[in-house]
Amino acid sequence: MKKKTVKQSLAVLMVSFMAMTPFQQTAHGKSTVEINADAAILVEADTGKIVYSEHEDKALGIASMTKMMTEYLVLEAIEKGKITWDQTYKVSDKVYQLANAPGLSNVPLRADEEYTVRELYDAMVIKSGNGAAIALSEVVAGSEGEFVKMMNAKAKELGFEHYQFVNSSGLSNYDMLGMYPEGTDVNDENVVSAEDMATLAYYLIHDYPEVLETSSLTSKVFRPGTSEELVMKNTNGLLKGKSYHYKGADGLKTGTTPFAGSTFTGTAKRNGIRYITVILDAKDKYGQPSSAERFIQARELLNYGFDEFKTVTYDLDSIEKKKKHTLPVPNGKEQEVTIKVDKPLSIRLTDEEKDKVKTTLNLDEEKVNEDGSLQAPIEKGEKIGELVIDTNEKEEYIFDRKSSDYKVDVYAAESVKKASWIVRSARGIQDFFVNLF
Repeated sequence: MKKKTVKQSLAVLMVSFMAMTPFQQTAHGKSTVEINADAAILVEADTGKIVYSEHEDKALGIASMTKMMTEYLVLEAIEKGKITWDQTYKVSDKVYQLANAPGLSNVPLRADEEYTVRELYDAMVIKSGNGAAIALSEVVAGSEGEFVKMMNAKAKELGFEHYQFVNSSGLSNYDMLGMYPEGTDVNDENVVSAEDMATLAYYLIHDYPEVLETSSLTSKVFRPGTSEELVMKNTNGLLKGKSYHYKGADGLKTGTTPFAGSTFTGTAKRNGIRYITVILDAKDKYGQPSSAERFIQARELLNYGFDEFKTVTYDLDSIEKKKKHTLPVPNGKEQEVTIKVDKPLSIRLTDEEKDKVKTTLNLDEEKVNEDGSLQAPIEKGEKIGELVIDTNEKEEYIFDRKSSDYKVDVYAAESVKKASWIVRSARGIQDFFVNLF
């Protein structure tokens, strides 16, 4: 998890023989899921909670999933006004050669031709165009070598712990016709852990949700009506109309190289719930890399998230069911105040977890007397305390989180003024006689 800081050497990053057989993981003590890959993870997209994981900290080859970081930096540059969608780029000799190299995934780009950032972005996201990715790296940073520095800096900023970016496309450096980025080696590879890939997907979706508008397209025509017209087909097998269509799937990226095997970072949303899944180097039953298995196994993980977990809502009724929740205010003009939460807290839980949940109302010690009453004056909307939901489970997240407790603020629903001295004195006398008799 995000607690280790020691970086692994490249030798340790290589694919291990232990992945040749399927592993079984009881996800946090729940039902068993079988995944046959070098690493896998399933994450709640809203909270970052890890639902299932295996070898999630092992940095492995990611191939074209590298382009997700390129996407992030391009979208960030657009957001900051450093580049624009209609900005044009004149194809460099390096990009021309790599965009037209046999055997590499590409949208062919012409020498000395100009393309917009939007055209290059679509070619990268949908068709996984390697030349387009390198072109965008030059647009953003001036050179791919400088862009690689930005990639690693952003990874550190986002909290990655097991990673190494060496180019913008995800190609193996030795496949780049000798034109690999300056500052890297010909034998270098892009390697990232499953957990860090899930983290990248999380930030992409949260910071730039428009990324899904493009990554969800099954196809798009490149430069329609021109001599360069080309139907770009998405390699994401979970999208509608694809062989492994999964309801709600709308991104993000596949990757395939001899070093990385068949990899996939996917996401799907159903009934307002979104999950992120990462499969690194999926294997078939013979232990061989399998393009199909990355989608089959991603479906299995997504099914686990959607089917085994249910959304449970918690509010003040979870402590005690009654129409009105109040606290006494002995010195107030009104002697009680209604309390509320702005919005109930929703948590995804299994039936077993649901039975273990403990809910507690923790009132602010500075505002509460020893007997649990409040002191007037109280302002409407004033925070009184917190409703704490403890799942009694050891939960882990793709980013640091100190506690697995879920909390929601509790407020005063109305204002309560302090009663006058006369009223408070009269109440004191009344209480005296009540207690006396």
